Amino acid sequence: MYYDYFAGGSEDQHTLRENVDAFQRIIIRPRILVDVSKIDMSTTILGYKTSAPIMIAPTAMHKLAHPEGEILTAKAAAACNVIMGLSFMSTCTIEEVASSCNAVRFFQLYVYKRREIAALMVKRAETNGFKAILLTVDTPKLGRREADIKNKMIAPQLKNFEGLISTEVDDNKGSNLEASASRNFDPSVSWKDIAWLKSITKLPIMIKGVLTREDAIKALEVGVEGIIVSNHGARQLDYVPATISVLEEVVDAVQGRVPVLFDGGIRQGTDVFKALALGADAVMVGRPIVYGLAAKGEYGVRRVIKMLKDELELTMALSGCPTLNDITRNHVRTRVDNHHCRL
Repeated sequence: MYYDYFAGGSEDQHTLRENVDAFQRIIIRPRILVDVSKIDMSTTILGYKTSAPIMIAPTAMHKLAHPEGEILTAKAAAACNVIMGLSFMSTCTIEEVASSCNAVRFFQLYVYKRREIAALMVKRAETNGFKAILLTVDTPKLGRREADIKNKMIAPQLKNFEGLISTEVDDNKGSNLEASASRNFDPSVSWKDIAWLKSITKLPIMIKGVLTREDAIKALEVGVEGIIVSNHGARQLDYVPATISVLEEVVDAVQGRVPVLFDGGIRQGTDVFKALALGADAVMVGRPIVYGLAAKGEYGVRRVIKMLKDELELTMALSGCPTLNDITRNHVRTRVDNHHCRL
């Protein structure tokens, strides 16, 4: 049941497959005779230094993968010097994660019908040293995750919400996760609420869930400090595009005014390279982190991050790119490029 929860997508899972498959249709164009004796993968995200353009995505309920949950994920992030996104739906509290290590942490936020809950979570994150808010904007309702419904998915009580809300919902028609989301998620959230969020925190706000040029431009207009190209791991609306296929559209709209992060389908270092070549400032990794946690705890998460970093380093070397700034659009060819060539 818990594996299905982490691995699954919504409805037919078309977008779930496409998130990974779309990378395979992008070809790398390497350069030769470049001095790659030293490879530098370090960068900054919102001004915070990180060893590589790889960030842990905010995925929910890590204790379903390992008894110690997000605490171990955070320790692995600190050990690897990468930034961690902590989920609003984490099974460890904000305070537990903050006190476990010195990793740079961003906090992911959903807006509930009871706005005071969101405000309290933001305040707790800010008080406990989190450096940014990742506002997820693609979830007015929970996507139809058929495996969870079939399994009658049982989500644990979340300690962050003790005394505030209950996630214990008896619903024989499907998962209690779906029933809880239906009761709590606010489908009225709109662009005007960015101003409300900015009024209650000094932290920079990135919005997660942008897939179109139009929404990227609107996000700039309302003053967000960053954009995350994401389809929620293909867990919300099925048949939306694979995120890598729309990354360049968003990057072109943003024109470098704020950082653009990428989320969805990263499985190896060549995927990271391709996303960077198409304009992402960094990528987020979700499911592989959870699988590493389930297999080997903190060590497993560290191994996943190290594998991706090692693979990216090798890809950069073999492509003639000693630094991240050397990775350009000319290093990849997409299906769109092939179409233009035929024209």
